[in-house]
Amino acid sequence: MDIILIPGFWLDASSWSEITPALERAGHRAHPLTLPGMESREADRSGIGLRDHIDAVVAAVDAIDAPVVLVGHSGGGAIAHAVADKRPDRIARVIYVDSAPLGAGGVINDELPVVDGEIPLPDWNVFEDEDLVDLDDGLRASFRARSIPTPKGVAFDEQQLGDERRFDVPITVICCEFSSAMVKAWVEQNLPFVKELVAIKDVSYIDLPTGHWPQFTKPAELADAILSAVGRD
Repeated sequence: MDIILIPGFWLDASSWSEITPALERAGHRAHPLTLPGMESREADRSGIGLRDHIDAVVAAVDAIDAPVVLVGHSGGGAIAHAVADKRPDRIARVIYVDSAPLGAGGVINDELPVVDGEIPLPDWNVFEDEDLVDLDDGLRASFRARSIPTPKGVAFDEQQLGDERRFDVPITVICCEFSSAMVKAWVEQNLPFVKELVAIKDVSYIDLPTGHWPQFTKPAELADAILSAVGRD
């Protein structure tokens, strides 16, 4: 299976470096992406918006002559969902890593602090305690050293969706900060922020208790969870 790995904010393709070997040993072809404007800290991020990141992933899907699995971490989950909307017949499964599908009109996060038109990795006190579980001082230093500012538009632009066949694409939610039991309770209550998730016909859950960056805090377990999800196809 071809597995496209979409990083979250502040990260590039290298953020998947501890995940891809396990996927490839299992016989899959891993395609970790570096999205537009995320090539380096010096890259030009002016004018880059959410649609640019979505289009980059659509191009990666179109370059593969077979069904693909999308793995989206954090904000990458919103991008993956939009790609499933664009190419519902090409996506075998979407795997959301501490993420969820973002509905039309939603934004990934318009509360993050903007500096000179882009969003650098904020101070740790901006995050909730749940985000930072298992992210020790060494991992925090490594993360900050490798971090790349995210284009403002990616976080602030509204999601645009138009093909209801996206609800036919099977998904797996890898639950880190919040357990699957909590997410299922939100779904049962039909809360607004899980409206898109409620509409998807085939949803499975995998619990991976840790903070928001399991590719750093529990990489082996995350690789196992992705392989478990892919094995459903």
